[in-house]
Formats: sequence, structure tokens, C-alpha cells
Amino acid sequence: MVDASRIETLAQAREMIDALDAELIARLADRAKIVSRVAQIKQRDGLAARLPDRVEAVKSHVKQMAVETGLDPALAERLWHEMIEYFIAEEEKVLGKGDQA
Repeated sequence: MVDASRIETLAQAREMIDALDAELIARLADRAKIVSRVAQIKQRDGLAARLPDRVEAVKSHVKQMAVETGLDPALAERLWHEMIEYFIAEEEKVLGKGDQA
């Protein structure tokens, strides 16, 4: 966990932000690989890309984690909304469009 109170200079802050950005990008790349596999599994199992119950469960979980870590849950929800929509669109390239509950 980052202790921002120990940052003394703007240069230090920027260096830490850049390092965190690199970690975030690496984790997003990992998530994208998993979503690619999920699309294959959904195709095999005859499932749609958009599963509304799962979307809501993920958003709810993310908001709860945000609260627990002191992050604004509205920010977390907005970020995950965009990410989820992007990944659903990627899955739809494999599966086609269509909803399933």
C-alpha cells in the first residue's frame, strides 16, 4: 500500500504514479487475456457475451472493494463500467451479439 504522506517532491509523486500506471496496464493486459479465454468458454457452452447478473455482481463487488480501500465507489463503478463494456464488445466479436440471463 502506498504511503502518500512520505512523498516529498512532485518528481517522487510522478515516479510513483508512473510505476503504478505500469502495474495497472500489466494487470489490465492479464485481465484481457482471461476475458479472451472466457469468450472461448462461453462459445463452447453456448452463452452470450453479456450476462446481466454477472455484470451487476462485478460492479457491486468492485464498489464494495472501493469502499473498503477508501476509493470513491462512484469512480470505481465508472471505470469498471467502461472496462466491462469494452470487454463485452470484444467477446461479441467472437460470439456475436445477444443477451442471455
